[in-house]
Amino acid sequence: MQLTLRQTAGYLGVNDTTVRRWINQRGLPAHSVDEQMYFNPIEVWEWAVESGVSVSRALLEDARRSPDEVPPLAELLREGGIFHDVEGSTKHEILAGFVERLPLPPEQDRQFLLAVLEAREALGSTGIGDGIAIPHVRNPIVLHVARPFLTLCLLRSPVEFGALDGKPVHALFMVVSPTVPMHLRILARLGFVLRDGTLRQMLGSGADAVEILERLDFIETSRNTGSFQVPRPEPAE
Repeated sequence: MQLTLRQTAGYLGVNDTTVRRWINQRGLPAHSVDEQMYFNPIEVWEWAVESGVSVSRALLEDARRSPDEVPPLAELLREGGIFHDVEGSTKHEILAGFVERLPLPPEQDRQFLLAVLEAREALGSTGIGDGIAIPHVRNPIVLHVARPFLTLCLLRSPVEFGALDGKPVHALFMVVSPTVPMHLRILARLGFVLRDGTLRQMLGSGADAVEILERLDFIETSRNTGSFQVPRPEPAE
């Protein structure tokens, strides 16, 4: 759910001019994409509560009733990109190369993002086993992006990542989303599809991007990873 300037002003009980002033003077979170301004309802709610600004309770209720729709993972990967033969022999080199490839807006501080990713790795590896890692920070990566995306880097040579199973990492995924709830839903979907043995083999062999996307489409459409299938609801009588 995204709000326009006019909708945000309505929830806050002020006019458009006041909202613009609050953006400039009081740090009201706003996002600009293609010269259009939009607002995240949860961010607006949190800002209003912290700033002592009156806000309609309907804002939070409407946001809860209208959760952000999560696109299919294949679509998210098309948005974020699949990169083959990524070079590097250390965690730092791999993460630095990964951050450079993320399709982020120009204003995003890539060096800061790299620093927090490395700090998270110092606490414990993000390698989840079978040569796969999902680099992330302590809190979900929520950035000022218009749409969520998923980026995959396939390494030229496996790199030691300190994963629990002791296997070096050859494939890394990163989720970037404009909201925390959406981030968590994407992460849950990613966790499900990575159960699929065929997909894991494809990642290990550096399969073509088209093949990876087709496999993701199959898993999500069938809800079947080969070893596990999500039960479908019984039709209503």
